Amino acid sequence: MTVHICHVLWSFRTGGLENGVVNLINQLDPAEFRHSIICLADYDQAFFSRIQRDNVQIFCLNKSPGHDVGSFWRCFRLLRQLKPDICHSRNLAAMEYQLAALLARVPLRVHGEHGWDLTDLAGQNKKYVFLKQLFKSIIHRYICLSQEGRNYLQNVVGVPADRLSQICNGVDTRRFTPTKQPQSVLPGQLVLANKIIFGSVGRIADVKNQQLLVAAYIELCQQDTAFKNATALVIIGDGPARSQLQQQLATAGLNEQCWLPGDRSDIASILPELSVFVLPSLAEGISNTILEAMACGLPVIASNVGGNAELVNAGPLAAAQTGWLFASNNKLQLQQLMLQCQQAPAAWSKLAENARAAAEQKFSLDTMVGGYRQLYLGGHLPQDS
Repeated sequence: MTVHICHVLWSFRTGGLENGVVNLINQLDPAEFRHSIICLADYDQAFFSRIQRDNVQIFCLNKSPGHDVGSFWRCFRLLRQLKPDICHSRNLAAMEYQLAALLARVPLRVHGEHGWDLTDLAGQNKKYVFLKQLFKSIIHRYICLSQEGRNYLQNVVGVPADRLSQICNGVDTRRFTPTKQPQSVLPGQLVLANKIIFGSVGRIADVKNQQLLVAAYIELCQQDTAFKNATALVIIGDGPARSQLQQQLATAGLNEQCWLPGDRSDIASILPELSVFVLPSLAEGISNTILEAMACGLPVIASNVGGNAELVNAGPLAAAQTGWLFASNNKLQLQQLMLQCQQAPAAWSKLAENARAAAEQKFSLDTMVGGYRQLYLGGHLPQDS
């Protein structure tokens, strides 16, 4: 008998959280598990097609903006129809639909906290804390990705330690490797010029703070001709602000050395062609893109927020350094690190080796999937439902 898991998310489009769900479903044994996905808002059929299992269904509640009471009723009816063994919600918006799971008598209710919202970067919004404390009584198990998330749930929300599991994201080190493709996927002018390529991957949103990276890069190019001639910038991802970032780079005369192609499905081919990975987020849980970059042998420059410090070893080389951290939203510190990379590229090789080794030894996909499998199979179905 297979365990039926219903995953509840805000939407199912390109993103780190969603990519983690894809990896999890693809790696869990279909003889043990089957899956349904409920999206509150919408989903992208092309992204859904990344799921390789044929026993997965996806549904959309078509939630209206604001308080859509009808969406709770639709979720309740759907759960009654699906009869899952486990309802696994992710982040605050989806957590509220655990009420529908309770009323539908789903035996095990699991909730995952994957990071902060732009409106609540420190997790201190009193309304959100109250809601999480309110729903604490109907959620059986919590999953956090980072130590920061564990501390928040335990000390701020008040979740007992025995109901908490910390499962770090994992990366497929067989797919994401330092090996370059025979044919480059980057624009010719970047490859032929043999430039030092700073790159970032992620949805273009305020919380990801790509605008800081663009502003830092433009200023460095304007202030230092050697830096401008030796470097390029690649930002993969889409969002409402992408055209604005492109316009800023074009106005600065940097079009020829910058590439912002939007969403791509070939990230594993693009990453090995970069030189240094940059993640300037204002908030993070455990970043899938950092893990993918490390698996591809890239040193990482990241903002010192959320779980980034748990992934990036910013110590000296003797301590297996994998990159550098800078204070959140600090453009000067980011520029100093980028300039350091351009001026001393010889240091990369050791950091690249360390990054790949860390991805293999500490952040493998097998370790992540094993943690979820153990939770799902050994979740100790409560007797109260």
